[in-house]
Amino acid sequence: MIFELFPIDYETYEKAFNKVSIHIKRGDTYLLNLTFPTKVRTNLSLSQIFSIAQAPYKLLFRDDFTFFSPEIFIRLRDGIISGFPMKGTIDAGIPDAEKIILEDSKELNEHNTIVDLIRNDISMVATGVMVPRFRYTGRILTNRKDLLQVSSEITGMLSGDFLSRLGDIIFTLLPAGSVTGAPKEKTVQIIKEAESDDRGFYTGICGYFDGKSLDSAVMIRFIENNSNGTYFRSGGGITALSDPLNEYQEMIDKVYVPVV
Repeated sequence: MIFELFPIDYETYEKAFNKVSIHIKRGDTYLLNLTFPTKVRTNLSLSQIFSIAQAPYKLLFRDDFTFFSPEIFIRLRDGIISGFPMKGTIDAGIPDAEKIILEDSKELNEHNTIVDLIRNDISMVATGVMVPRFRYTGRILTNRKDLLQVSSEITGMLSGDFLSRLGDIIFTLLPAGSVTGAPKEKTVQIIKEAESDDRGFYTGICGYFDGKSLDSAVMIRFIENNSNGTYFRSGGGITALSDPLNEYQEMIDKVYVPVV
């Protein structure tokens, strides 16, 4: 499989990073998910990539885009709403990778911020909000390197009529906090200022509803075709403790196809 990367240059990324840092120092945002498209050259079509990708959630939309997401947006089952924000990525091949990422103060602060944001979001539509699992890791196998991702689980109780309010519940929670930041409204404004183009479908959501239960995903690990070629969109969370070179490398590390 040919899968060559042509990421934006570091200077372009650093310029956007510095814009975000100014807003963080002002207190406009505490966490912002900064993303960019990376041009890729591959001998596979989007349909072929979709077929071989191994992920909990994946979708192919014509020849426009495909994604293979490891991240749940929300699940609704038996009156329970659950969110699973994913924040924190490390090369699994690094010695003691799990220990390193779980003990990293920047990663902890970033994860705390997103968990607090999702708790607040879910509390707008549910009661009894709690965090049954905090900062657990999952392994992702890719064509380039294996990655560890850090997630948490947040749950709440919905009222008995939640099915009649399903659309309102979803739109109250949008956009997904893990791919925007906190506080959400102001952070979205800064994202529009700092990023190079509109995200389009990238970082949206999709899901499956069977009339009783909903399972949905955040549309990340996203490859699209446009008039200039094929692009893989990726990024990561920026906080006051972020190092631009590390964040730039994380953005590149997330450009992969999940195949064994």
